[in-house]
Amino acid sequence: MSYTVDFKNVSAVGLESSPVAEALAGLRANEARYFMTKYKHEFTVVPASESRETIDYVHRILKEERGIEFAAKPLQTSRFQVENIRWAFVFYEDGLAVNVMYTVDDPKKRAVGFKLSEGMEVPKELEGKFKFARQKSKLAGTIRGSFFVIKGEY
Repeated sequence: MSYTVDFKNVSAVGLESSPVAEALAGLRANEARYFMTKYKHEFTVVPASESRETIDYVHRILKEERGIEFAAKPLQTSRFQVENIRWAFVFYEDGLAVNVMYTVDDPKKRAVGFKLSEGMEVPKELEGKFKFARQKSKLAGTIRGSFFVIKGEY
């Protein structure tokens, strides 16, 4: 069942099994606020059990582009298009959020982003491979993020 993320009243619905559930909920709400503010788009997530196609898509890009395979369990996903950009998100139990930004008409503006919830360690799959910038968020505390540019066609 889908859940529209409320960024005014942050809830850990669907993320309860995460050891950093509250921080991950804040991170998810931060994404929801961004999409509402920038695109007037409601950010909706679905349980990982109902969105194998989205998980496979994100995992394929991670594996083919950088050889990355996460051990963490996916909890929720989101997939949609706003303007000329296709977005896919996977929220993992360890507190990691991965997003794929894939412009339909501009191959130079395609990337995979990683965001780490406050209180989680850098996943071993990313250790030493990426530098993480810090960003303060009223909803999520301190978010650490990094990205890489997608070279292939997906």
